[in-house]
Amino acid sequence: MSRLKGKVAVVTGASKGIGAAIAEKLAAEGASVVVNYSSSKSGAERVVAAIAEKGGKAVAVQANLANEQDVRRLFADTKKEFGRLDVLVNNAGTAIPKPFEEGSLEEFDLMINLNFRSALVATQAALKHIKSGGRIIMIGSCVGERMMTPGLAVYSATKGAIKMFTQGLSREVGGRGITVNNVQPGPIDTDLNPAGSDWATPQTAVTALKRYGTVDEVAALVAFIAGPESSYITGANLTVDGGTNA
Repeated sequence: MSRLKGKVAVVTGASKGIGAAIAEKLAAEGASVVVNYSSSKSGAERVVAAIAEKGGKAVAVQANLANEQDVRRLFADTKKEFGRLDVLVNNAGTAIPKPFEEGSLEEFDLMINLNFRSALVATQAALKHIKSGGRIIMIGSCVGERMMTPGLAVYSATKGAIKMFTQGLSREVGGRGITVNNVQPGPIDTDLNPAGSDWATPQTAVTALKRYGTVDEVAALVAFIAGPESSYITGANLTVDGGTNA
């Protein structure tokens, strides 16, 4: 498939999990992909190799998204390698499940900085390069819209912030022909949230489909939002959650 042929995408936090699946899916659709990573060079290189094996184009670029200079370099390297930028997927994030009263300020700061602040910094830098027809895609969470899971109070707050940032920014850049959308996964089988863990039992119970989702199911929606068929969708919060929020 080639609905993204000629497009260039940056996927943050793409060395594993949902980010890796998104990078591989966008490449399969014809995009040249920048696989961003913070510390896992080997993981990012595996994603690049998997893309290359299928005939796609990708490079791994290290950047700490908490560092503004790193972020500027990320997009400068993207322009140097591929000449343009069309799609930004703000995927980098983490969760530290525990009761709020037991959390530390360091843990709160980590989630706020990685889940929310990094999206602000990366998006602001990307907008200097993205032109009409561009796509900004956030990876939020279904708990950013409806919270039913104890232990995720701070995490859900950061994803709620992503939801409102998406809606607000879509109105600011819509006149430039740029869409901004928020993909909100529910329980997805990853290293961070494995389907076989004890923590998965209550999450599975609240889904309508009574199962975890896969990273490929999230990536499929991201690829659609990145493509030409989604040109009239913006400011939307789209759940891939097996009916968790139904």
